[in-house]
Amino acid sequence: MIWHRIKRWLYLIHRWIGVATCLLFVMWFASGLVMLYVPFPSLSEAERVEGLSTIAWEQLGDRDAAMLAAPARDARQIVLEMRGNRPIWRINRWEAPPIAIWGGGAGATAGDVSRAEAERIAASFGKADVEQIRAIHTDQWVVTHRYDEHRPLWKAQLAGEGGRVLYVSSDGAVVLDTNAHERFWNWLGSVPHWLYPRALREDQPLWRQVVLWSSGPCILVALTGIWIGLMRLRAGKRRFKGGRMTPYGGWMKWHHLTGLIGSLFLILWIFSGWLSVDPGRLFASDGIGTDAQRDYAGREALTIPDWSRIAARVPDARRLVISAAAGRTIVRVQRADGQERLLDAATLAPLRVDDDAIFASAAKLVPHGRIIGTDRLTRPDAYWYAVKGEVPLPVLRIMFDDPAATWVHITPTSGAVIGVSDQKRRVYRWLFDLFHRWDLNLLIQAAPARDLLIWLMSLVGLVASASGVVIGWRRLRRRC
Repeated sequence: MIWHRIKRWLYLIHRWIGVATCLLFVMWFASGLVMLYVPFPSLSEAERVEGLSTIAWEQLGDRDAAMLAAPARDARQIVLEMRGNRPIWRINRWEAPPIAIWGGGAGATAGDVSRAEAERIAASFGKADVEQIRAIHTDQWVVTHRYDEHRPLWKAQLAGEGGRVLYVSSDGAVVLDTNAHERFWNWLGSVPHWLYPRALREDQPLWRQVVLWSSGPCILVALTGIWIGLMRLRAGKRRFKGGRMTPYGGWMKWHHLTGLIGSLFLILWIFSGWLSVDPGRLFASDGIGTDAQRDYAGREALTIPDWSRIAARVPDARRLVISAAAGRTIVRVQRADGQERLLDAATLAPLRVDDDAIFASAAKLVPHGRIIGTDRLTRPDAYWYAVKGEVPLPVLRIMFDDPAATWVHITPTSGAVIGVSDQKRRVYRWLFDLFHRWDLNLLIQAAPARDLLIWLMSLVGLVASASGVVIGWRRLRRRC
């Protein structure tokens, strides 16, 4: 009697929750395939540098160095680039909000861009006329909190084919570009896959709860389905009529068999998707504190270089970035072609950083831990890799014995920290990244094999979930 009741509840749970969730399964499998080839719109650093105008070195004067002396004492990073037809110094500070100062020694703080100035910036960046521009606070493509510091935004529609749109921040920086191709496919890819409509995503806590309570019941549907599928399978000598392994026919047969074939993939995929919003903040990481970062940088004011010498060497520079790492100030000179020079700010000689000097300074990054291991990676491994594009190599990995078991990744060319992980994030790497993106290096390096695996498993999942939709629809019609 008890076992019969258990089985009845298994069937009821799988049937009725499945009716409600199979459409979600179909949407997630189909949209996941789209996301393999069209990511969510973004603007890389290389794309942004390419769109900038060449620095007007002749507009800078001796007073610029004096003007930067005070903010350089609390600066994390100082960036020189063009805003329209004028150079601007963008100063990111450790203990205060960022500021922007016009170049040329005037010392005036750069205010918010006007409509006319935003239009000129967009036209120059996009190399096309602006057909339409309007002020917005948010829209579908800039809904995340990463754009909060740039709001309000100017949304500029460029002339020409492709439907290109640029988003200009309140301080005159282009922070995103999209085109019609990206937007169309993202409505079929990332937006449904992440449950990402703007009206929902604007409320971050609500969006998290919706994702949790949408994907959570799907795990229950998959588990009960596997249990029922195994109970109804006869693979040995005692089979159903006609030697069949399944008692079902038609859509039920497809649902039964494909559900079992893809059961492991399905459970891992749904479970990892549920983990994507980190329920209960189980994998939240504190990272490296600001004080430790300042200790690593050196606690000294950033050295302002002689830009007249830089202008003579790199007259076509688009961006100048001044920062500190391992106790010394570094200058990155970026060009439109993606090439950059790393210079010592004091001497303007090509930067040379010794690994031992980096290791000595890196001990300050984790005050409550000792360095227990170091590696110089020259090829990707399970924790340092990129699914798309090139991962920065070589890279130094420094391991600490602090309670969080922190690992720090530092580029040896400049000493800049480019990655931090702890034990929680490394566990998350396996539970989410592996089971949701199948990003083993073995598969990434054989890209067709990874795509084929994802396509094969997704098609099996699509057949299982689409057949469930048909079965559920028929049952609902009979009930009605």
